[in-house]
Amino acid sequence: MTHLHVFDMDGTLLRGAGSVELARHLGTFEAADRIERAWGRGEITDVQFWERMLPLWADVTEEEIDAAFAASAWIDGVREVFADITERGEHVAVISQSPHFFVRRLEAWGAHRTFGSDVVPLREARKEHLLTLQHKVDITLSLLDELGLDETDAVAYGDSTSDTLLFARLTHTVGVNCTEVLRRHAAVCFEGDDIRGAYALGRRLLEQERVT
Repeated sequence: MTHLHVFDMDGTLLRGAGSVELARHLGTFEAADRIERAWGRGEITDVQFWERMLPLWADVTEEEIDAAFAASAWIDGVREVFADITERGEHVAVISQSPHFFVRRLEAWGAHRTFGSDVVPLREARKEHLLTLQHKVDITLSLLDELGLDETDAVAYGDSTSDTLLFARLTHTVGVNCTEVLRRHAAVCFEGDDIRGAYALGRRLLEQERVT
């Protein structure tokens, strides 16, 4: 028996947001933080978020993205959790609304599949480029179908409203330092600085499924 573990990135594997971490490395943190906060308050749309954020990275290089990724505030234990899942013959997917060019770097840490918004510097951000809450559900179901697994063979890990539709769809869900809204949807919740604790709860949910 194998399983699929689906992780959100921002706020779950990463203590902040990928866009802000990249801006921090490029010296534009204050501007990025204002954009992030305005979006969080619902003052700007998703497209407007990227219209304002992307210019902050206009001249970014692959080397700078690599350096920003390495220096970002990752929660402890990410590589170890990915390695344990792989050693068990199971599967890791990371699905995030952050730019895929940032998210895909988690493949070097052991993620088997990564998905993110198709936004890049120096290109207009359009609605069809963005990964939505429904996309998280659709991608997860597609991966399960590809792997020949049922929904009860999956565990989702997330922290915020971007995960609510996926949590509503799946049985095995772990809120990670999550908002009150997501807490109402999660099967279990984890508070702490090490993703291994959340992963242990996810494994427990799978074990309970096997027993029943």
